[in-house]
Amino acid sequence: MRFSELSPQQGNIVAKFTLATTQEIVTGKQWYLDAHKIAGRIASMYEIHHAQVAAVIAALSPNNKWERNCQDAENIICAYYHGTVDDALAVKVCTYKANKIKAVKCLAKGMGYDDLKNVLNGPKVIEFFHCIVGVPHRDVCIDGHAYSIWYGERLTMKEVPNIGKKLRERIKEDYVTVTDWINEELDTSFEPSQIQAITWVAHRRIYGV
Repeated sequence: MRFSELSPQQGNIVAKFTLATTQEIVTGKQWYLDAHKIAGRIASMYEIHHAQVAAVIAALSPNNKWERNCQDAENIICAYYHGTVDDALAVKVCTYKANKIKAVKCLAKGMGYDDLKNVLNGPKVIEFFHCIVGVPHRDVCIDGHAYSIWYGERLTMKEVPNIGKKLRERIKEDYVTVTDWINEELDTSFEPSQIQAITWVAHRRIYGV
């Protein structure tokens, strides 16, 4: 496929990728891999399933900075396993109360993969969960920044429209198409989540967000 055959929105993703520095490409490529390792470390410490930790991290992610997100997750898990459900619910976190409740529910015994997704119950949070766990490998987390990159303009979160199911699937498909195009052009093996992360890192640097 030639670049001229890409849609304007797919071209916008490629354009942002070309603006990424070498360090940003390295950082973006490793982002979800590092998140996976963080979840694995916490899971080993408390002898719980990796997917449960990933779900807790995902549940606590809305409106939360990444470093605090991870700390909040570990604090809740520690309180849960060394105390009670009420102790976990009393932990202060930098996200919404409803999301903290979801995080605690994810720690119940016997929670399977589908059970965790049912508790998370939101497309963006479930996508983030998928990307941390690594399954399915070609899922993409579509947030306001990913939408802005796809749309081709800097948008504030208030300017980002409601991303319904059809639009979300279209954006995901475009990230997947662009990933395949980049891999063919550069002889690389990026996953769509890595292209999303690389362009996100570059977008944040360019616009100071």
